[in-house]
Amino acid sequence: MSTPTSSSDRPRRRRPYAPRVPLAERREQLLDAALAVIVSDGYARISIDAIAKRAQVARSVVYGAFEDLDDLLLTLLDRQQELAFTRLLASVPDTLPTRDPVDFACEAVHRMAAMLREDPDTWRLILLTPATTPPAVHARIEADRERFRRRVASWIESAPAAEGPAPDPEVLAHALVASAEHFARLALTSADAIDATRLAGQLRLLLGGIWSAPSASPSP
Repeated sequence: MSTPTSSSDRPRRRRPYAPRVPLAERREQLLDAALAVIVSDGYARISIDAIAKRAQVARSVVYGAFEDLDDLLLTLLDRQQELAFTRLLASVPDTLPTRDPVDFACEAVHRMAAMLREDPDTWRLILLTPATTPPAVHARIEADRERFRRRVASWIESAPAAEGPAPDPEVLAHALVASAEHFARLALTSADAIDATRLAGQLRLLLGGIWSAPSASPSP
């Protein structure tokens, strides 16, 4: 008959072992793990414990690479936003090309839709932040949103003069950016999201009321 083993005789569960790697490499590993948690489980589940578990390391390894969760999330946002936000700003240049502003705005819709398709994880990080996200992250996202609004307002100011009353660049920029974010969130969360072609068609109707296409000269 076997003798019962005491709790002291049982093998202890080992903590995850993290081989020594350069700090820069470790930080990238942890940022990848944090992004994976957000994408699979949502912002509400992000924590030092969740990141450590996903990266298969101990909590102490995470704290050895980042000061706290806010520091880690801000660093992740910096990494993901650098390329994404640069592309977003490029979709609306500082000055409007010499052509129909309505055509240009509709093309921008298709460029933004392509960005969402090519890098949805980054845009989820930016656009799907819940109220529980650290305040520093919200502040950073709002600062970049304001930069984009100013770019859109500048684009409106540089557009050819409208035939009727001139649009208010600040008000119209707020409306366009808010609408763009709304439809981007739908694209990220709904299989039945409105496609870019349909959205651009409605934008053409709305902006066409401000910037009417020049009428063709009558035939002699």
